[in-house]
Amino acid sequence: MQLEEKIEYKRLWLSAFIPLLFTFIIWIIHFIQVAFCIDFTHLGVYPLKLKGLLGIILSPLIHGSWEHLFSNTIPLVVLGTMLFYFYPKSAFKVFILLYFVTSIWVWFGARQAYHIGSSGIIYGLASYIFTCGILLQSTSLLSISLLVVFLYGSLIWGLFPLNWEISWESHISGFVLGIILAFYYKSENRYLEQLPEWMKEENDDNENNEYNFHDENNKNETTKPF
Repeated sequence: MQLEEKIEYKRLWLSAFIPLLFTFIIWIIHFIQVAFCIDFTHLGVYPLKLKGLLGIILSPLIHGSWEHLFSNTIPLVVLGTMLFYFYPKSAFKVFILLYFVTSIWVWFGARQAYHIGSSGIIYGLASYIFTCGILLQSTSLLSISLLVVFLYGSLIWGLFPLNWEISWESHISGFVLGIILAFYYKSENRYLEQLPEWMKEENDDNENNEYNFHDENNKNETTKPF
């Protein structure tokens, strides 16, 4: 394995560390619920009630069923790894803000019920990655955005109140916040140094072609008096 491949392989695993750690924690918490017959739902966000404030911290860690947990696990790992791999300068800040601000918005504006689960974070990750690819006008990053649409385009249905057992308010909060954060961190994400080497080649070639094009034009220009 070449040195560059080793570096990218290491970078990939480092990018996956926080998403995998977060996923491991929510699995442990759910296992405790099942093993000891404990229901942590009352620790979720309950809008506009003091009893629901603790949920701002705990609600993304709690899931109501194995199906609920399974449905969030893969998107968390995949989208989380994409975030830390392609946008390392803003990744940690974005993840933390999606975790807390989404729950805060739910506390202020959602239905009077307990809201649990990390789906709000997932929607935020998807909208952030997609919007960043468009804003940065990079062919490589735009392809990542299109990949997100291909893999998780069906998430769009979760933004509508089609199933009242699902916290669509969390989905909307995370989705909107992801777009806002993409605009906010645009300048921090724009530099190509963040991209892995295998994604820089196309941009470098374009820059070289542009440089050579100008050189040829300069050679053909003749100096004219003013």
